Amino acid sequence: MNSGDTCFVLISAALVMLMTPGLALFYGGLGRRKNVVNNMMASYFIMGVAMVMWILVGYSLAFGTDHGGIIGGFDYALFQGVGMEAGPYSDTIPHLAFAMFQMMFAVITPALITGAVSGRMRFKALFFFVIFWTLIVYYPIAHMVWGQGGFLAGIGSVDFAGGNVVHISSGVTALILCIVLGKRKGYEQVRYRVHNIPLVAIGAALLWFGWFGFNAGSALGANGLAAHAFATTAISAAAAMLSWMLIDVIQNRMPTLVGASTGLVVGLVAITPGAGFVPVWSALIIGGLVSPICYFMISVVKKKFGYDDALDAFGCHGIGGIWGGIATGLFARTDINGTAKWNGLIFGEVHLFTVQLISILVTIAVAVAGTFICIALVKLITPLRVDARDEQVGLDYSQHGEHAYPSFNGLDD
Repeated sequence: MNSGDTCFVLISAALVMLMTPGLALFYGGLGRRKNVVNNMMASYFIMGVAMVMWILVGYSLAFGTDHGGIIGGFDYALFQGVGMEAGPYSDTIPHLAFAMFQMMFAVITPALITGAVSGRMRFKALFFFVIFWTLIVYYPIAHMVWGQGGFLAGIGSVDFAGGNVVHISSGVTALILCIVLGKRKGYEQVRYRVHNIPLVAIGAALLWFGWFGFNAGSALGANGLAAHAFATTAISAAAAMLSWMLIDVIQNRMPTLVGASTGLVVGLVAITPGAGFVPVWSALIIGGLVSPICYFMISVVKKKFGYDDALDAFGCHGIGGIWGGIATGLFARTDINGTAKWNGLIFGEVHLFTVQLISILVTIAVAVAGTFICIALVKLITPLRVDARDEQVGLDYSQHGEHAYPSFNGLDD
């Protein structure tokens, strides 16, 4: 084992953990004043639930002995056999360090979903939905993509740090869940404004900072591949931020801080699956194109179809993740990372591009089917949606008995 690699992975795990509070600030600022506590609590409680589940059965189901290429077994339940010696996924770090790093991915993934249902989902329903969804959707997809013997890994698809596992799975689930829940009251009559732009900017900054652990840490060592992933991560986020600012100028004649923050986040999403596979220069293209793609989905497609993805979890994470998976199939190179069996489409090979499309479709199918199952299970326990009065009062008070701001007077923008 290598002490430098171990230190790097543990620090990266801590950086990824910081992303979930960063997401809480990001979502909290984007929502309405009367729901900011609920929006933030939706991310915070998952840190507790997901970590406990990971120790009990999660790591074992995601990374344990393969069963049919779909799911792991129970050999690592309660972290049996997960200790200070090297494990099956890395020779240079303790098995426990790898498990802790992956635990942080299992934390932030369901938290991403919560942005789509802001302002109308019962907290009790969300609590149970996260438990069911993590078991039924997240662990199988993580195993299929990253686990030894996983189906999607077996066909040759690649996902460096979670395009399929984290972003597509959560984004597609967010879309299904917000459609089933229905629109917020007055959705087509009321203008929903971002209530706290500084919170959005601070949250986005923490996400960017933590994302270096998310992507570079996925190299599982303090090495050249980690440096490469670090570089592509920074460049894609920067290109996407500038691209979104340009769209703002074209559409509204002035750049916005919310737009710049959103742009850098979708740039991070898009580079995630390919960060350790694509050339550094291609990160400029991946980041530069993701902003207009996501902007179109949010400003045109969402309006046309009328679904209420409140904080654009699908528009940013689902669509950004899909574009990132496709882009990996376009730009990946085997001489950057030998895990990729073939070069990308622009280098004259079609196989990787094909299996990337297959992996995206499989992830979408698992997320859709699993989400409907989770919804059915939650409905056996509690209604999904708060009643009209609780929604009008705000979920901060109706679900938690708290207000974010002492001066809150019941009015909202």
